Amino acid sequence: MTLSRGGGRVVRIDVITLFPALLEAAARESILGRAIGSGQLVLRVHQLRDYARDRHKTVDDRPYGGGPGMVLKCEPLVEAIEAVQAMAEKARVLLLSPGGRTFDQAMAWEFSRASRLIFVCGHYEGVDQRVIDHWVDEEISIGDFVVANGAVAALAIIDAVARLLPGVLGNAESVLQESFEDALLEGPQYTRPALFRGLGVPEILLSGDHEAIRRWRLRMAEEKTRRVRADLWEKKEKGKSHERDRAD
Repeated sequence: MTLSRGGGRVVRIDVITLFPALLEAAARESILGRAIGSGQLVLRVHQLRDYARDRHKTVDDRPYGGGPGMVLKCEPLVEAIEAVQAMAEKARVLLLSPGGRTFDQAMAWEFSRASRLIFVCGHYEGVDQRVIDHWVDEEISIGDFVVANGAVAALAIIDAVARLLPGVLGNAESVLQESFEDALLEGPQYTRPALFRGLGVPEILLSGDHEAIRRWRLRMAEEKTRRVRADLWEKKEKGKSHERDRAD
């Protein structure tokens, strides 16, 4: 486990990508920048083309068997993974790919407890399967859609992980009350003014009764989850059923 100078836990994430500038720019901003600045997150970005051996820095080629698009080649990817792996303690290697397991909040918590991760960003039509079979531990997707390159997906995941590191958000309670914790979407939030263009704030939020407010927020979160994300609500209900079964 990597430790900061203050003795706290540090997560190191290495990213192998064709578009390092995307991550490097984001690394200076907002919560991600704060996590890096505090030393709790170490982010290293590696240009895949640096590991190509030919003078044109070729990293892709046409797929065997025909078909549209290009496929990332074995040689530069394996060279990159092995070189980055050797830079520090052994890491779990994750390929950002539409064909992977869907990233969620539970996985964000899992990654936040890791010492080191290596993200390999997929591009073009995919990655030579031999790399996936022998050098990648798992494929991860951010959803059932396609983005231009895996660096976008990596950035979303790294941001989700960074905000879970102790002290990064400042208020630890805010992490526990966000959407997807306990398989619920977050309910509605309001702030000043109490009346805006004839639109008021629910009276319960002005009551000062913290227990009543907590119950109201839970009810609103449950109603929204049932309405907008039936899949999450079903997951929560199944979890309750399993807990009752264990109790019996």
